[in-house]
Amino acid sequence: MIDLKEIQNLQQFNNLEFIARQVVEGFITGMHKSPLHGFSVEFAEHRLYNTGESTKYIDWKLYGKTDKLFVKRFEEETNLRCQFIIDNSSSMYYPFSGKKDELINSKIFFSVYSVAALIYILQKQRDAYGLTIFSDKITMHTEAKANSVHKKFIYNELSKLLNVEKIPFNQTTSASNALHQIADNVHKRSLVIIFSDMMSGSDEIDKLFSSLQHLKHNKHEVLLFHVNDKQKEENFEFENKLYKFVDMETGEEILLHPSEIRQKYKQSVKDYNKTLKLKCGQYNIDFIDADINEGFNQILHYYLIKRAVLY
Repeated sequence: MIDLKEIQNLQQFNNLEFIARQVVEGFITGMHKSPLHGFSVEFAEHRLYNTGESTKYIDWKLYGKTDKLFVKRFEEETNLRCQFIIDNSSSMYYPFSGKKDELINSKIFFSVYSVAALIYILQKQRDAYGLTIFSDKITMHTEAKANSVHKKFIYNELSKLLNVEKIPFNQTTSASNALHQIADNVHKRSLVIIFSDMMSGSDEIDKLFSSLQHLKHNKHEVLLFHVNDKQKEENFEFENKLYKFVDMETGEEILLHPSEIRQKYKQSVKDYNKTLKLKCGQYNIDFIDADINEGFNQILHYYLIKRAVLY
């Protein structure tokens, strides 16, 4: 498993694809050492054998490794179209304050590297992928493709999100408008994977889920990775001293001792997250809590499970 400290060391190579490969290979190595052995890199090239079907395409070498019967899949069975969506609003840069070594702890860093690692897997499986970036509006959108030129372009666009010298204040979130546009632009049935901290006001939640329902209405499968810093943003674990808290999207400031509002804050966040999960369940949308302090394995593992179910 590759952790954030190791990624920080790897950044000297300044090659997002190279680091993404290290993340994926570290994850796969861990899988082979775990009880998940057998649910491995062959996930998209094989499927479980069904009793009664022809044994012609059983992979006996894989049987020797896993003690399970898998059937080789043909290319038309494995192709997948995936559209990645990254929320690039100001709140996604928390807790980055302009110091380069702080960016590695941010939600945008976590999202970019998660997408880069998933793209590495998709490329290996000959699957097509596209990328959409939004804040208050869509700033970049590509169709899903699977060629090497497209891969290079996508990695370059992802790298741009990390080449920031200062906090991009006042980039507000308008996820509902962006997702409606994406639903209109992605014409072929796809797996839509969203990375967002979902920092929308409670009055916006109905609009947000209307746009997610739009994606589902168009027959897309939707995975929503709720990117957050659980320690700070959910548990509000700050020292009991005076802090100046700044809203990165509006610039609004407030001075207070965390202990004064901790319980009320935690309850409000808990209620909001509960609403998000209930709404996602209502619309059959996969909602996954993605704590940036827990590493990338949670993302890769959930994706492999979802892809195995779909294909």
